Amino acid sequence: MIRFLTIATLSFALALFLSTSRVQPAVTGEQTPAAAQRTVQTLRIQVLSTMLSGNPERGIGEWGFAAIVEVDGQRILFDTGARPDTVLKNAKELGVDLSNVKDVILSHNHSDHTNGLLTLRREFAKTNPTALARAHVGKGIFWNRPTGNSDSNVMVKYKSEYEATGGSFIEYNEPKEILPGVWLTGPVPRVHAERNWSGVGRMKSPAGLIEDNLPEDMSLVAVTAKGLVLLSGCGHSGIINTLEHARKTIKPAPVYAALGGFHLLSLDDEKLSWTAGKLKEFGLQQFLGAHCTGIEAVYRIRQQVGLARNNCVVGAVGASFTLDKGIDALSLAR
Repeated sequence: MIRFLTIATLSFALALFLSTSRVQPAVTGEQTPAAAQRTVQTLRIQVLSTMLSGNPERGIGEWGFAAIVEVDGQRILFDTGARPDTVLKNAKELGVDLSNVKDVILSHNHSDHTNGLLTLRREFAKTNPTALARAHVGKGIFWNRPTGNSDSNVMVKYKSEYEATGGSFIEYNEPKEILPGVWLTGPVPRVHAERNWSGVGRMKSPAGLIEDNLPEDMSLVAVTAKGLVLLSGCGHSGIINTLEHARKTIKPAPVYAALGGFHLLSLDDEKLSWTAGKLKEFGLQQFLGAHCTGIEAVYRIRQQVGLARNNCVVGAVGASFTLDKGIDALSLAR
């Protein structure tokens, strides 16, 4: 088993390059403990798209999400924002160079996380053919979402257009370590009833036309000496479902930080208290609630988990998190 892990890890870069729209093999429970011994040493995550701007001179807000992840010398773009050019403009104003970023993670199919994909790929491919040329997605992201006589899933259209630029999709159906200590959760089992999606959409699955519960929704997890660091786009799987899944399949460690969008904005007091209670059980120390998390939800979590205004904040464009210093919320959210 150890030899299998070593071969899989060494061949990862080549496998990504050769893969096009294929499902990655499952990571079994037996594989997890050995791989999870690897830990991230340096980590920086900066928000490039969310509902607020943290600096009056740099960046604009929108209803979307994107973040740049810098981990041990590697860089990954997580989601691509709502409007086609928001991330492009914000990155330029914030001094973030995306031209040498090869990999992009799309947390799910919704347009407020995917609409910047083609703009970014086409712009940076002009000078670097490998820029944002590999897109990591969860199984189900390309399933049709019929609405009347059309399909509401923009990824159905984006797939062929992205591939026409030379880009390729890598699809996951289980947790997968994509860099040493950096994991994608893959689709998350819905153990708890965290129904934070509309409930009105339908999708064409292999089982037929069923409710669209965003089955492809996945997050990024970094394994660090301080605990797990979670980065989420919308968290349609549920923040507690996602963290329990990560602690079960990746590493049974405390949760040091949770960053991104978590779709808690419409929770009633009882459900929000339950969520905060679970986060406290997990040992949460840093929380940045961006995009669809909800401003009131951030303050309730701060109060109930026992955090403070420097480590539980509303996310803003330009805000960042580093493993050594924690959250820099910028002036508006601070």
